[in-house]
Amino acid sequence: MTFFFTTFPTPAGDFSVVVNYAGAIVAAVFGDQAALPVLPANCEVRGDDDKTAEARAQLLAYFAGERNDFDLSLAPEGSPFQHRVWAALREIPFGETRSYGDLAELLGSSPRAVGRANATNPICVIVPCHRVNGADGSLTGYAGGLDQKRWLLEHEGALAACLL
Repeated sequence: MTFFFTTFPTPAGDFSVVVNYAGAIVAAVFGDQAALPVLPANCEVRGDDDKTAEARAQLLAYFAGERNDFDLSLAPEGSPFQHRVWAALREIPFGETRSYGDLAELLGSSPRAVGRANATNPICVIVPCHRVNGADGSLTGYAGGLDQKRWLLEHEGALAACLL
């Protein structure tokens, strides 16, 4: 199996995207190729700006403040529960946040289980795990670091609703 990636600069730091042969995103993270989540065994990852062009263009438009959502095919690896959580994350509107408890209630689960699934999201920004905060509105952990989470929420106009 072959995947294709690109790394490009954004105002919040370098960002990498990995797509499969069909162009669906399998991973997106802050950082370079070394920051990518573990991909399936026996796969090859090649740099390819052409196969990743649409994802890169939409992400750059988001970071430039020209886009609030994404129209991209996604193909993350995960359990059925993780996929339910990631789908719920995509329903959180640009500029808004939710708590782990809010999502747990929606999904009929526990905040801890939602938090774990959120933490394993392999497609950050596009699947907006940065829009989830603690029950008291405080910023909580983010794989890219709290500075990047703060930047993303400020960029979306949602930081004022959070307790720093």
